[in-house]
Amino acid sequence: MPELSTVDLKGKRVFLRCDLNVPIKDGVIKDDGRIKASLPTIQLLLSKGASVVIAAHLGRPKNGPAAEFSLAPIAKRIGELLKQEVKFSQEITGNAVAEMVSSLKSGEILLLENIRFSSFETSKDDVERENFAKELASYADFYVGDGFGAVHRKHASVFDLPKLLPHAAGSLIGAEVKVLKTLTEKPERPYGVVLGGAKISDKLAVIENLLSKVDVLAIGGGMVFTFLKAQGKEIGTSLVENEMLDIVKELIEKAKENGVLLLLPTDIIVAPSFSPDAVPTLVSVDQIPVDQMGLDIGPNSAEKFASEIVKCKTVFWNGPMGVFEFPNFASGTKTVGQALTQVKGISVVGGGDSAAAVRALGFQDSQFGYISTGGGASLEYLEGKKLPGLIALDLG
Repeated sequence: MPELSTVDLKGKRVFLRCDLNVPIKDGVIKDDGRIKASLPTIQLLLSKGASVVIAAHLGRPKNGPAAEFSLAPIAKRIGELLKQEVKFSQEITGNAVAEMVSSLKSGEILLLENIRFSSFETSKDDVERENFAKELASYADFYVGDGFGAVHRKHASVFDLPKLLPHAAGSLIGAEVKVLKTLTEKPERPYGVVLGGAKISDKLAVIENLLSKVDVLAIGGGMVFTFLKAQGKEIGTSLVENEMLDIVKELIEKAKENGVLLLLPTDIIVAPSFSPDAVPTLVSVDQIPVDQMGLDIGPNSAEKFASEIVKCKTVFWNGPMGVFEFPNFASGTKTVGQALTQVKGISVVGGGDSAAAVRALGFQDSQFGYISTGGGASLEYLEGKKLPGLIALDLG
């Protein structure tokens, strides 16, 4: 596969798959990090004299088009950032789209509507996906894959389409893969991983894989209560996955066997309900009231996590430590985020809620070694899985 920087694209039409899956509420973009991360590749293509047809998804629409999942606000934001018009198609395929594509001049951009509005994009039927990809391929001379947040999906625009056109990876995917190779192949030690989020089941495979590779593993977020219950502790009304208790006990044992420093909270901030107005109370992990739920790790735990993080030369973080969206339960996540900014080696914020959290809490992207755009994709790469979108781009 050629390097995108070396490809002659003057006068060519490029189909660019981006990840523009940003949080939008009432038509307002809450975090444009993924849009900004896509700009270098868009700008490179424009500088080469190409016209660009962009495809991307937003959320998981179930039954075709839905206003809340429209990419129209994103077209507007890209135009603002690039200071040029971005044409927008309310359709994904069909005669009207073909006409808009054929009228594009060098240096112009067309954003298609949410590609997941077509059921063929995510179809399990290979033939359906391939036929959809053929129609998309008719819009371009060249394909660039730059939607890292979707490369773990076997979707038409990610997996099937690049097989039909000359192709290259965009600069974002190139940067993501370089960082993840650093984490998986030769990380500088000590190597620490911080995992949070709601469910242990979502992170099980990556924990199992990392226990043979890391020196420090810190666990926070909702998943921690399954660990605490596995240790026989009362967790009140906190989130728990009872079916995971035996597996978690095995993970704790494996960490001991491998000499991994497994950090679990020693104090918890609890509240009577999941609400931004709920009154927080700090308790020991051995004294969680039966009628309260844990919504953040406590300050002692956060400081302990931070003290171990700053000793590491390589740190990967995925998942908030608590309900950071509620100010009363954001301090654990903020303390961990601050520690990552002080790492002397490389600190990687692993996409998704973690990236949203650091921005919401006032951190700048430049304070971290790298902020990934792909939470699920990053985790599956760290699990050791082969990702369909990277295979299609000859990077798998």
